[in-house]
Amino acid sequence: MDIETEVIAQFRQVAAEQGMQLAPLTNDLALFESGLDSLCFAIVVVRLESSLGVDPFGSDDLSFPVTFGEFIGCYQHAAK
Repeated sequence: MDIETEVIAQFRQVAAEQGMQLAPLTNDLALFESGLDSLCFAIVVVRLESSLGVDPFGSDDLSFPVTFGEFIGCYQHAAK
């Protein structure tokens, strides 16, 4: 499964389900400007853990990503 495709799909699905207006998802998009709130991010992370089988935020040595590209990168790195 392509990680980037799955992350994009989950962002779009959660935004639609929660009635949020999602910004265009570019690598340099600041997550706080994505249109999702903290509940939406929690839903996305739980769903990605289920679909991808990884939790990149369970490690103590990882800081939370600031941009959408960094968010995808966290999952790509964790899946290795």
